[in-house]
Amino acid sequence: MLFQMSAECFSSQFVTSVVSCCPADLKQEVNGKKETLKGFNVKLQDTILFPEGGGQPDDHGLIGDVPVLRVTRQGAEAIHFVRSSLEEGQEVQLKVDWERRFDHMQQHSGQHLITALADTMFGYKTTSWELGRQRSSIELDTPCVKPAELQALEEAVNEKIRAHVPVTVQLLSIDDPAVEKVRSRGLPDDHAGPIRIIDIEGVDANMCCGTHVSNLSHLQVIKLLGTEKGKKSKTNLIFLTGNRVLKYAEKSYSTERSLENTQSCHENAFLWQSNLSLLRDMAVLIAQNFKNSPQRGNFFSLHKKEGDNEFMNIIANEIGTEETLVFLTVGEEKGPGLFLLAGPSGVVTEMGPRVLEMLQGKGAGKNGRFQGKANSLARRGDVEAFLQEHCKHHASEEE
Repeated sequence: MLFQMSAECFSSQFVTSVVSCCPADLKQEVNGKKETLKGFNVKLQDTILFPEGGGQPDDHGLIGDVPVLRVTRQGAEAIHFVRSSLEEGQEVQLKVDWERRFDHMQQHSGQHLITALADTMFGYKTTSWELGRQRSSIELDTPCVKPAELQALEEAVNEKIRAHVPVTVQLLSIDDPAVEKVRSRGLPDDHAGPIRIIDIEGVDANMCCGTHVSNLSHLQVIKLLGTEKGKKSKTNLIFLTGNRVLKYAEKSYSTERSLENTQSCHENAFLWQSNLSLLRDMAVLIAQNFKNSPQRGNFFSLHKKEGDNEFMNIIANEIGTEETLVFLTVGEEKGPGLFLLAGPSGVVTEMGPRVLEMLQGKGAGKNGRFQGKANSLARRGDVEAFLQEHCKHHASEEE
């Protein structure tokens, strides 16, 4: 069985069959303690689950309803560790843990972009990299990176993201002369099959087995957090890409809010202004995240404890509501709050009063916007289901 992690990194489901299932152990660390799990190593006829390699962690997902806890590579074969036995020869459906997959795609493509421009702009070569659980790092072959260089590099990578540069995959034979022209740190000794090249148009061509986005716009944004002293006169560059930037902004906002109670009035005013700015930036990132998602639909829903009407309107404006129905709420999860329903004018006019009733609120609507105050957000889930059902019905009518 050859592992076929082809150019289609956006596949989230796949039907295949079980080739073999053998008893096996998995050693892993849980809450700082090492433990050994009893289970099975499964080989499949083909797979869309990426095995750990090239600095990228493995995919997780399901084989049928059985969770895949680890995927490793043995030559050209992918080995899936599961806790339950699977029958050899049976047909199964694979499902990828998409949130984990897309996060890895963003971080890995972000690393390629940063690596390429750090080399082009300053001659700093990448000697290794690590995709961490919360942040990622690139080891650069230089004793230091100046603050001005860091700022210039961050501006340059984000300019490429805004330019919507395509990212493509090429499969070349090992004796193809083109292989000599691409960036590479060498092939593993047990490599088999064609050479896989990740090409960021006009920026970089690199030998790589990992999963990547198909356009730099899917990265949303890159934030270079700073540098740390590395080993042997090298520097570790710490970065976040895509959804991780959004989570970092949310965490920073919550931290600043928690500090307000311990600050003076003057300091509180400064923090309040900082929080407003951070909240606006977060709204833009949330909208970009939805717009750039390859699995976006015609409905977007979000609840945040912190926020205001401007926060919700920024999200709606950035997404664009001519064809997308947007439902946003802020406030206590089951208490009072604010809401916004935005979308095609006719749909909002029709659905707005029903949403208002379910949220026990007060509000009004015009020009494709219906917003107001909710006395209780306890039925928010019911409103979301009601709106989703309408979107599905509307989509089926158009088909």
